[in-house]
Amino acid sequence: MRTEKKYLITEVETHLKKSDYVILANYTKVTVADVAELRAKLKAENAEFHVVKNSSLKVAAKALGLPELDDKSLVGPTAILVGGKNPAGVAKILKDFLKEKQKLEIKSGVMEKKIVTAAFLSQIADLPSLAALRASFLSLLTSNAAAFVRLLDAKVKKDSPASPAPAAA
Repeated sequence: MRTEKKYLITEVETHLKKSDYVILANYTKVTVADVAELRAKLKAENAEFHVVKNSSLKVAAKALGLPELDDKSLVGPTAILVGGKNPAGVAKILKDFLKEKQKLEIKSGVMEKKIVTAAFLSQIADLPSLAALRASFLSLLTSNAAAFVRLLDAKVKKDSPASPAPAAA
């Protein structure tokens, strides 16, 4: 194998090792300014956008033990999104960018060594953020606990005898 090809494959492997997910996108209509804007937005999730050769991606994915990418995913120009610990957040940024610019097309992805469709990535993009889910769960716990305390307080007040009125002097 030529040294240039080895270098490209090693570079793609390095990108793929940054996270346990990879999102593949078609970037045909995207301008350099659009890519810069997307990269700036992805920085919030510690994610990266890289343009790769399909053949290098296929070889690198196989070398890392990722599932074989189908031929539909590797048609046309391909960019990968990797990095960070929150694939749902990255999918949300990507979906918002797609909605705003109408230029990028999500092909498919790999999460936890399983191939996922563009529709699945769209669904996880619609999920609330991890912080919002934690806040909802905490709210649920505290509201139930507060209701339980009020119920116990009402029971105690009902069962305890009324305190005698102070004697008039």
